[in-house]
Amino acid sequence: MKRFVVLCLLLAMPATAQENMVMVEHAWARATSASQRVGGVFLTLHAHRADRLLSVDTPVADMAELHETVKEGDVMRMRPIAALDLPAGGMTELKPGGYHLMLMGLRQPLTKGATFPLSLHFAHAGLVTVLVEVQAAGAAGMQHMHMP
Repeated sequence: MKRFVVLCLLLAMPATAQENMVMVEHAWARATSASQRVGGVFLTLHAHRADRLLSVDTPVADMAELHETVKEGDVMRMRPIAALDLPAGGMTELKPGGYHLMLMGLRQPLTKGATFPLSLHFAHAGLVTVLVEVQAAGAAGMQHMHMP
C-alpha cells in the first residue's frame, strides 16, 4: 500500500520535479553504546536523473560525513569522500563495508527502536530529509520495526 501511495504521488508531480527527484529507502543505523561517539548510517538511493550527494547532517551528531570503505593491503579502512555520484535511473546502496554515512560526535546513544532525522543535500534534488530507524548493534541490514 505504501508503494502505491508513493507511485500515485510521483505520477501527480510535474515532470521537472520527477526528473530532479531522489528517493531514499531503508535508512537505518546500528545502535551504539553510551560511550560510543561514532555511528554509521546506511540506506538506498534511487535517482531519476544523474545527481550527486554533496553532504549530510543530523541533529544527533556534531558532524556527518560521506565515507567509503577501501582495502589497503590486508586492512579495510574507512575514509571520507567529498561527494557521491548517483547514476541516472540507477540504485546506489550505502551499506556496511562500502559507501556509508559516518556520524561523529554523537550527542546521545543511538537506541534500538528509536528514529532520528537525517538531511541529505543533493546537487539537483536539493534537500531530502528522512527518518533513520535504529536497529540492533550487530544488525547487518534493515529490519522493519513494528510499531504498536
